[in-house]
Amino acid sequence: MKNVNVGIIGFGRIGKIHFDHLTKIPGTKVTKVADPYFDDEAFAAQFETDFIKDGAEIIADESIDAVYICCPTDQHIYWIKEAAQAGKHIFCEKPISDSDEETLAAFDIVKESGVKFQLGVNRRFDRNFSGIREYIEEGRIGQPQLLAINSYDPEAPPLSYVEVSGGLFFDMMIHDFDMARYIMGSEVTEVFAVGEALINEDIKQYGDVDTAIVTLKFANGAIGTITNSRQAVYGYDQRLEVLGSEGGVEAKNELNNQIIVSDREGSHHSNPQHFFLERYAAAYAEEDREFIEAIQNDTDTPVAFEDGIMAQRLAFAAQESYQTGKPVQVQLM
Repeated sequence: MKNVNVGIIGFGRIGKIHFDHLTKIPGTKVTKVADPYFDDEAFAAQFETDFIKDGAEIIADESIDAVYICCPTDQHIYWIKEAAQAGKHIFCEKPISDSDEETLAAFDIVKESGVKFQLGVNRRFDRNFSGIREYIEEGRIGQPQLLAINSYDPEAPPLSYVEVSGGLFFDMMIHDFDMARYIMGSEVTEVFAVGEALINEDIKQYGDVDTAIVTLKFANGAIGTITNSRQAVYGYDQRLEVLGSEGGVEAKNELNNQIIVSDREGSHHSNPQHFFLERYAAAYAEEDREFIEAIQNDTDTPVAFEDGIMAQRLAFAAQESYQTGKPVQVQLM
């Protein structure tokens, strides 16, 4: 088995998640982590990893085989290009950028370099959602006709985050855009979006919304909806349903426990798990394992650069639809 040396650029919440999983994958070593703001010497002392300030040291290190790009979105394109030109395989968190032109330029460099690229859309690796995809591919529900995705966060982010996030369609719903293509096995050709600031009106100053519904038309004739909210007071609500010509399939929430109490007032169960760290812990581990295995076995990565391009284009189209109040055709690859 080929050993894989990894460098991580950006060591915030997401970088730490990947670091934790990568240290448990056989044949994998995180040799360098770069983050200008990391200063937890006690944490760093626990590992045989160099914690540095500048990602350029990772790019220049010829012993590093793969780079995880976990820094803010506005830095993704720069590090993708640098890593590809240095011949290093790339795992990049979503979205690739907020510019279709810049993303396509980076795509060309990655293709020319021949390195492997995987986009960090962890929900594809959730056992429930991947199970639905398998049911559909096996023909268990016939021809898919209707898709419904509900994705609600437990609490709204601070305004400081909203200011730099790119907005709900890029920061939050982009996961659902990718999930829609993945589950239905078809491109989305048209979107229509409505949204409002129902949780915190202050986000309007950034041209953003915290509550939105997007309808989707697929190339295969199916239709769908995505519903997002920044605040579901009962927990992290993640549900998906597909209706087909021969039946239906759905994935419900992962609850804090599976206990159901029944009494004279009715039946009661626990709330959904609180946030994505709990809900998708196993999915993060699986996407890291499959990326490393693609390097070790010289196989294709499970999520390609093109998937990132299309998820972004759906977000662009939804934003335009919200702003114009009209359906928008999606630019396909």
